[in-house]
Amino acid sequence: MSRNKYIEHKGEITEITPESITARFLNKSMCASCHAKSVCGAGDSEIKFIQVPNDSGETYRVGEEVIIRMVPSMGYKAVWLSYVIPLIILMILLLYLPNLNLSELWVGLIALSSIGIYYFIIYLFRGRIADKFVFTIAKNYNYK
Repeated sequence: MSRNKYIEHKGEITEITPESITARFLNKSMCASCHAKSVCGAGDSEIKFIQVPNDSGETYRVGEEVIIRMVPSMGYKAVWLSYVIPLIILMILLLYLPNLNLSELWVGLIALSSIGIYYFIIYLFRGRIADKFVFTIAKNYNYK
């Protein structure tokens, strides 16, 4: 795939195990135009660590500069899970619950509690969700 089909960050390998490779990266100005920057966590300037499966067949070494890649569609999925679905739940409850003759206090508490329950469910399934958000790394040949 060509480079423009990925969200990419330049990183450095910090640890290698038989199962995974850990790399760190620092946000660069290229993230400012990325639509998924708030989802992948690269929108701020702190150092991030990414763990990638070590199954590419490539040989890497600690300290080597690499390219960390993510397919943009994964960023969109994260936006849906983190923001859009909870907003839909909240709006449905805020529009429907007043029709049940509940006080505004109860409507608000139920709506906020449902969002808390949603995020708790996401937390419980974090392992299954994380399996779908896979980062890859590649050797850094002439990365600009």
